[in-house]
Amino acid sequence: MRAARLMDDDEKQREKHVTGATVWLTGLPSAGKTTIAYELAARLSADGHRTEVLDGDEIREFLSAGLGFSREDRHTNVQRIGFVAELLASNGVTALVPVIAPYADSREAVRKRHAAEGTAYVEVHVATPVDVCSVRDVKGLYAKQAAGEISGLTGVDDPYEEPASPDLRIESQNQTVQQSAAALHALLIEKGLA
Repeated sequence: MRAARLMDDDEKQREKHVTGATVWLTGLPSAGKTTIAYELAARLSADGHRTEVLDGDEIREFLSAGLGFSREDRHTNVQRIGFVAELLASNGVTALVPVIAPYADSREAVRKRHAAEGTAYVEVHVATPVDVCSVRDVKGLYAKQAAGEISGLTGVDDPYEEPASPDLRIESQNQTVQQSAAALHALLIEKGLA
């Protein structure tokens, strides 16, 4: 539980008009999570919302340096990102989190943390099939795995547990980035979060 800081009257008035949320985009590598997140961030920012994208690669470099890709390390990474996202969201920022988060129990722990703090949490499954992701192969991971240079690639030779009932499922192979972001933006408006 965080220590509360006393707010003055102006801060209390501003706080009433600021709603934050965590929007977690989960899916396979090269599914389109980060691209959709940045497109949505631009829309939200244009509407005057405070928005931050917590890119999984940047978090691994700066916040989770030293962690590997074991189940335990992946869980630790997801919990760290979830903590930062909840902290931002509880302070009026829309935290967009395009992170694989392959294990259902790790994502559920993040959801429970948000619920315990009374912070809005939206789970989005970017449900791009592995064959489409491997063609996109933005980072060359699928090619490296096929060549035997790496192992433990999520969705290929390491598990990915799809969300059973996400708030939104996006099949990015069937629509443009703009359409995907628009669908997510519409959901946030419907939930009173945008």
